[in-house]
Formats: sequence, C-alpha cells, structure tokens
Amino acid sequence: MHGDGTIFKALVFLLAIAVAVPLFNRLKLGPILAYLVAGALLGPSAFGLISATESDRLLGELGVVMLLFLIGLELSPARLWLMRRSVFGVGLMQVAVTTAILFALALAFSVEWRAALIAASALALSSTAFGVQLLAERKELQTPHGRTSLGVLLFQDVAVIPAVALLPVLAFSAAAAPDLLSMGQATLRAALLIGGLVLVSRFVIRPLFRLIAATRSVESFTATTLLVAIGTAYLTAQVGLSMSLGGFLAGLLLADTEYRHEIEANLEPFKGLLLGLFFIGVGLSVDWQYAATQPLTIAGLLVALLVIKAGILLVIGIRFARLDRRGAWLFAALLAQGGEFAFILLALASGERLVSPELVDLLTATVVMSMAVTPLLVQLAERASRRYTKIESRPFDAIDPEAEMPRVVIAGFGRMGQIVARVLRAHQIPFTALENSVEQIDFSRRFGSKIYYGDPARPEFLRAAKVDQAEVFVIAMDDADAAVRIARLVRQQYPHLKVFARARNRQHLFRLMDLQLAGVTRETFHSSLVLTRKVLEALGVAPQRAANLLTRFREHDERLLRAQYLIHHDEDGLVQSAKDAVAELAEIFEADYHDSPIEGGGTEAPTSAGDNERTAATLGP
Repeated sequence: MHGDGTIFKALVFLLAIAVAVPLFNRLKLGPILAYLVAGALLGPSAFGLISATESDRLLGELGVVMLLFLIGLELSPARLWLMRRSVFGVGLMQVAVTTAILFALALAFSVEWRAALIAASALALSSTAFGVQLLAERKELQTPHGRTSLGVLLFQDVAVIPAVALLPVLAFSAAAAPDLLSMGQATLRAALLIGGLVLVSRFVIRPLFRLIAATRSVESFTATTLLVAIGTAYLTAQVGLSMSLGGFLAGLLLADTEYRHEIEANLEPFKGLLLGLFFIGVGLSVDWQYAATQPLTIAGLLVALLVIKAGILLVIGIRFARLDRRGAWLFAALLAQGGEFAFILLALASGERLVSPELVDLLTATVVMSMAVTPLLVQLAERASRRYTKIESRPFDAIDPEAEMPRVVIAGFGRMGQIVARVLRAHQIPFTALENSVEQIDFSRRFGSKIYYGDPARPEFLRAAKVDQAEVFVIAMDDADAAVRIARLVRQQYPHLKVFARARNRQHLFRLMDLQLAGVTRETFHSSLVLTRKVLEALGVAPQRAANLLTRFREHDERLLRAQYLIHHDEDGLVQSAKDAVAELAEIFEADYHDSPIEGGGTEAPTSAGDNERTAATLGP
C-alpha cells in the first residue's frame, strides 16, 4: 500500500507539472507560479489529493541546494567585476534600503525583531526567474534598465547567502542563555570548514574532475558533481550551518574551473525537477484556508510591498543608476515583486522556529500575489512612462553642416550596420550612421562611434543627413517593416542612390525585391554556408570538394528564390515549389555523389537534401 501511495503521489506531481507549467507559460506567468498554484490546489487547503511528507521536504531542500549550487557556478569573480557598479552599487543599495524600511515597518506593527528581520530580508529580494523572463520576452536584456535589473538580481542572488547563514545564528541567539564560548566555537568550526573546502577544491576536486572527464562518462561526471554539491551541503550542516550555504560554496569553488559549463548542462534537468518539487511543497504546506480568512491583511501587505519596493527602486533608478524616466519605471515594475528566495528563507526560518506558521502563510500568499501581478505592473509602468514622460521629446540630432559629405548612409547601427561602418572607416570612406534607438545611440557613442539619433523613415531627417549627396544607402534595420518603409521612401525621393538592404527571411526578401533595390543580403544565409562548409570539412570532405558542394547549393537556392519570387503571394504555390526544390536538389547531389564520392564513405547527399527540406519548407533564411 505504501508503494502504491508513493506511485500515486508521483503521478499526481507529474500530471500537475505537465498541465500547469505549459498553461502558465502561455499566460506569461512563469513556471514558479505554476508550481505554487499546483501545490495549493493539490494540498489539504483545496482538493486534498496529497500532503507534504518528510521525504518530500528533504527532496525540496535538495532542490534548494542545487539551485544555490548553480548560482554559485554563475558568480565567477570576472563576471561580478564586469558588472560591479550595478551589482555592488545599485544592488547593495536596493537590498539595504528596502530591508531597513521593511524591518522598521514590521517593528512598528509589534513583530518580534528576529521574525521582522527575516521577513524584511525575504521581501526585499525579487524574482530572478520573473525578471529575466520578462526582459527576454520584451527584448530588453541589453537596454540600460535591463542591464541594471540583471545587476540587482545578481546581487540579490549573492545576498541570500549571508541571509541563509544568519538563520542558525538567530536561532542560537533565541535559545535560552547562549554562551559566548559556544558561539565562538561554532564560528571557528565554520571558518575551518570553509578554509578546508578551498584547499580541497584546489588539490583534490579539480584533479578529480580532470580524471573523471578523461573517461568521457557522462554518468560518472554527473555523479561526481552531485557528490561534491550534496557532500559539501552535508558537511556544512554538520557544523551548524545550512545545507543551502554548502551548496552555494560548492558552486562558487567550481565557478572558475574549466568544467563549469559541463556541470551546468548536466544538472539542469535535476534542478528543474527538484525545484518544481520544492515549490509544489511550498504550495502544499501553506494553510491557504487561513490565508483566505485574511483578505484585507494580505491586500494591505501586497500594496505595501509593491508601493515601498517600487518607490525605492524608482528613486534608485533615476538618482543612482542614471536611468531615463521610462527605464526607471520599468526597472521598478520588474523588481517590485517578491521572489522565490522569500520562500526559501521563510521555509528555513520556519524550520528554525524563528517565524510563526501564521506569518509564513500570510507572507507566502503575499509573495505569490505579487508575482502574479508582475506582468500587469510592467504594462502599467509602460503606459505610465509614456503618459508622464516625454519619450519622443528628444529631437533628432543636428548633423554638422561642416562635416565631410558622406559617400554612404547607414540606416540602423546594430550588428550588421556596425560591421559595414568599421570597414568603411578602415578605408577612410566618409559615411553617416542613423539610428532611431536612444539606447543604441548612447551605447555606441561610448565606443567613439559617430552616429546620429533620428528616424530614417522621416524625409526631413534624410535631408538633414545629406542623403541626396551620397552614393550608397545601406538599410541594416532589425525591424523588417521599418526597413521596407525606408527603402520605399529612399527609392522614391533619391532614385540615383544605390540601395542595399538586409533581409531577415524569405518573406522580407520578397518585399524588398518588389522595390528593385541594388542588392539585398539575407542576414544568415552566407554565414550559414560558411558554417556548413566547416562542418563538411570536419567530416572528412576535402576543402575544394566542400566548396563545390556549397557552390551548387547556393546556385540552386538563388534559382529557387527567383522562381518563388514570381509566385510569392501564392502560399500553396510556394509550398509546392519548396517540395519540388527538395527533390531537385536531392537529384543534383545524388548525381554529384556518384560522379565524385566523398572521402571516408560520406553520405552528404541525403543529409544535404534533408537540411534543405527543412529550410525550404519553412521558407527560412
């Protein structure tokens, strides 16, 4: 019966994950919230299908150990130094100020000081998963507010470690009449353990990983990694520290080794499953029925948390991170919520009997609600920034009338535009670069690039840029629709210019071909051919042979493009054309294969045809 119960619980867990995670990802709410809601629905407060057991809590704690182990792997000294201003400047200020204000507020409501300090420390941290997910979805990871947000989240990842280490000290101080000798002995044991771990890492662990890696056994490598992470966590627990701290120390010791990325890749599936179990366990353990009886209290806590954190972040973003008002609004909205580390700290503090179960239930419900409203907060911040700040108030840059007449005008100063500009500069060919992204302008100018802010689709801006006196106009915009608009405008007003454009895909290419430009380049096509040639050579194909194969493929694809352009408005015709092209290319390669077989008994004909089938069928580069 016990075995049947365990299997039933495992099936329920897996079913909950399989249903909840895709649903919440589709709603852009993230997997963590999915785990928490699934746990709440499965637990005794709702359907009562399962209840948390000691073994479940142990697996959940292992999930936290692996999370902090992977965080330690990411915190290499080089990365921290590179982002030192955002991490140790803005991040430290945010955590310190927020913790201090929340701590004072909790004391004002007569919360015991240890519980108040833990609650303030937990709520001061934000959700790394939510923040990074939203920045990636909005394509804002490389914006000023995106980089600042990442720096703050990185510091919070670091800050959770001393918070975890402080819990046993607080628990020790809460005991009856603690003596200084015992506290000193505990501190000495911890210091000796950390020093011993450093020595063991250098003289034992790295040679051990080198030996295991030489065997090329993934199973042995993964087992050794788990041994180091869990073994270190066990040792720290034996000297009175938390297992989570041990996991972090193990990751930190391996962060600068050559095995870091292999370790991350091997542990990623374990981390996801164990963390999922941990957050489902959080949802199971919370008394949601009690929380439901306190709606006004939770609503008050939620509003207070969001208002206080957002206000602090807004001031820090404007005054210290030097973000513009839009960036500061988004920075505040992204990090105002509570995060996954709040659950970890509260769970550990509850285990040490430092925080009452009722307070844990209220704070957990508050954090869950704050995470759920984060996407709405970001949307409101976007609207508020547009309404109360003048994003478009910056006029386009005045172009120096005494500047040398440009022979080339580059619209778009991203990856491709910068490469064109570097080559022109090296050959001392005068050019003018135009860009409509304020962030890209400010970033590029830090490296000495001469670039002007403005919208290349505006006729008056093109006149100010002396486009009429140029010979070539290069469109390197990332936005396909904007690129077409600019190409159409330039062709109409400056017919003497030779216009070259970047195409993102086949459909974009067909739209540009309609305008009869001087040249259109698919942004990934040529680099893909170079990569394919290197792959063929690595498989034993002679360099000249590989070059001939790629020449045949390129010629075939260019013929296909011209044929498909004539019918590109007919979707059914395009699909049939792609299928016919696959068969034709297979025949070409098959004939070539029999005439001149590849070294080493290669089989490039089926492989190339299969690759082209996927490319043609999806109308790719």
